[in-house]
Amino acid sequence: MIRILIAEDHHLVRQGIRALLEKSNDIQVVGEAQDGQEAVELATSLKPDVIVMDLAMPRLNGTQATEQIRGAHLPSQVVMLSMYSDETLVRQALRSGAKGYLLKRSVAEELLLAVRAAARGETFLSSAISGSILASALAQPSAAEEQSPLERLSVREKQVLKLVAEGNTNNAIAQEMEISVKTVEKHRTNLMTKLNVHDTAGLVRLALKHGLIFVDA
Repeated sequence: MIRILIAEDHHLVRQGIRALLEKSNDIQVVGEAQDGQEAVELATSLKPDVIVMDLAMPRLNGTQATEQIRGAHLPSQVVMLSMYSDETLVRQALRSGAKGYLLKRSVAEELLLAVRAAARGETFLSSAISGSILASALAQPSAAEEQSPLERLSVREKQVLKLVAEGNTNNAIAQEMEISVKTVEKHRTNLMTKLNVHDTAGLVRLALKHGLIFVDA
């Protein structure tokens, strides 16, 4: 039996995914998460075999949550769900540790295939995504390859950047991350220095450009 955690912030989509999965008698849905932070917490407590993870979620996005799950050496494999086939987003997801990248428009046809592949430790991409993207995503980045500026940030700095870009105040970020307001201010200063931007609008533009937040998430 493959034990599944579903992480998706839209209730109706989450229920649709659950219904698709529960049609199969070799799959058991053991939990549901409404955002990336809850996905990490439930992955820690439930230790599912596979997490079906939406890319665009509040608090932590799918890539951030996957990085934390891999960093905690949890046994769960991740299948990322996304509306976007952009090569940069696929590369980020796979390099964060995801075993699959599934386009939402292909969920009905490919979800069970992706989940079973991930449970076997195999990589699965939607058929609409070319094999060359997979090869590029799994290859070690070359010196000539342009590095995303977000790769220079720590996990905590990326979390602060996402929360800033979503419009949260320093007080709200401090409460969410359980740190002091002074620590949030220090993170914001470090972000602007590392990313060479001078205002919040610049941080928002970078977060949008590099797939940390999405306008229709």
